[in-house]
Amino acid sequence: MEMLLKIWDFIQNEILGMQWLSKLTVQFVSAVGLDINSKAGGSIHFFIYDSIKIILLLCVLIFIISYIQSYFPPERSKKILGNFHGIRANIISALLGTVTPFCSCSSIPLFIGFTSAGLPFGVTFSFLISSPMVDIGSLMLLMSIFGWKVALAYVVLGLVIAVAGGTAIEKMHLDEYIEDFSQKGCCCSTAQEELDFKMRVHLAAESTADTFKKVVPYIAVGVGIGAVIHNWIPDEFIIRILGDGNPFGVIIAAAAGIPMYADIFGTIPIAEALLAKGAGLGVVLSFMMGVTTLSLPSMIMLRKAVKPKLLYIFIAVCVVGIVAVGYLFNAVQYLLI
Repeated sequence: MEMLLKIWDFIQNEILGMQWLSKLTVQFVSAVGLDINSKAGGSIHFFIYDSIKIILLLCVLIFIISYIQSYFPPERSKKILGNFHGIRANIISALLGTVTPFCSCSSIPLFIGFTSAGLPFGVTFSFLISSPMVDIGSLMLLMSIFGWKVALAYVVLGLVIAVAGGTAIEKMHLDEYIEDFSQKGCCCSTAQEELDFKMRVHLAAESTADTFKKVVPYIAVGVGIGAVIHNWIPDEFIIRILGDGNPFGVIIAAAAGIPMYADIFGTIPIAEALLAKGAGLGVVLSFMMGVTTLSLPSMIMLRKAVKPKLLYIFIAVCVVGIVAVGYLFNAVQYLLI
């Protein structure tokens, strides 16, 4: 057992956490004449270390997940979901959301395709919630920053929000509020079940390169914001606004995340900096969920597929779930960190 714990610590610290990279970055910052404990030196260290770490993990994870996703093109996903009914269908739909590709054309166009194919209404919404909020990549990246307990809790509760949210929307019988639209193709549908290993690897490599180009700007912005928060904003200010002493911290964080446009890779460095400054764990994770699930550009795109009443209900259901999970995380954070 002790040997397994040592192996896990090595994976957590050196492979996922890349402590070796942090040490190299400290040496680099010191070599150029900056004090690592100064605001400027600390900011540069944070930016270089987090940028390289997230990009390295991102490329590896996208390649692996894109390869896995090649076995789940839209048509096959529809067939899988069509074999389940009731809450089991919502659970399978939420789980399928975790292996969707990282390209921007994935969640909402697939939601439209699933709806056009006649899949149960709530099932499609479970997919729509889980796809941006929870994925294998987020699990691994969260483990690299917050540890396995927080990462696992985030993914499990994200899936709970997706299943509960989809089920609640299904019970409201709001099918009439879907806009009239024709199913459009998605660039992700090129991967078919009949592909051989070589072609799957080729497509995974292409997906990795394409996604890298799209998300790097958001990673840079996210890490930059994180560096400013980590080194320039006083701890007292963060604690007063987002700490345990403010009962509205979770609501403020969730609302602050909605106008942003980023994916989980851009929000993680901001969350890391906020947590280090004394923000509550539930506050930090609510912010991440708000950004990834309810970003303003995503809601504008979703409005093309659903009528305003359904859009508002979808937002309300997600907000209630995110806020509830945030307060739950705040209550148990001392068991997770």
